[in-house]
Amino acid sequence: MNNNLALSDFVFRNKQFSIAWLIVRLYIGYLWLDAGLSKITNSAWTGEGAGSALSGFVNNALTKTTGAHPDVSSWYAYFLENVVLPNVSAFSFLVAYGEVLVGVALILGLWVGLSSFFGVLMNVSYLLAGTVSINPQMLILGILLMLSFRVAGYYGLDRFFLPKRFRGI
Repeated sequence: MNNNLALSDFVFRNKQFSIAWLIVRLYIGYLWLDAGLSKITNSAWTGEGAGSALSGFVNNALTKTTGAHPDVSSWYAYFLENVVLPNVSAFSFLVAYGEVLVGVALILGLWVGLSSFFGVLMNVSYLLAGTVSINPQMLILGILLMLSFRVAGYYGLDRFFLPKRFRGI
């Protein structure tokens, strides 16, 4: 067997490596849960002023579409301006509760591949909007969790709920 294949098989499919994925999963899950809880308890995200925080975020992103090397691509700016802003209240709830759900699912080890996918989708959205922060690190770790979904939830609910045909253990 090829050494590279053996290494990737060990890292992404062997239950001996699942403790490492547990640590990554708990870390990323905590980051999502913490971010989401701060939003759902903030009226600018989910209360009377729902959408005002997201509207400010989107409008800030739209200012980054000019210059020789814009931070936000024109196609994404179009999406923000014509899809997100007209529905900013609904998107505000989706972001806030989506972050909480991803965080809880990762912490519990439930559908790690799917929950990591939605976390990666949110990270990509934030990066496309010109926000860096911790998003690149979360994106990389989220992709690695997606690749390791067969064993990343071994110390979690996936051990019981992930169909056997998907488990590599």
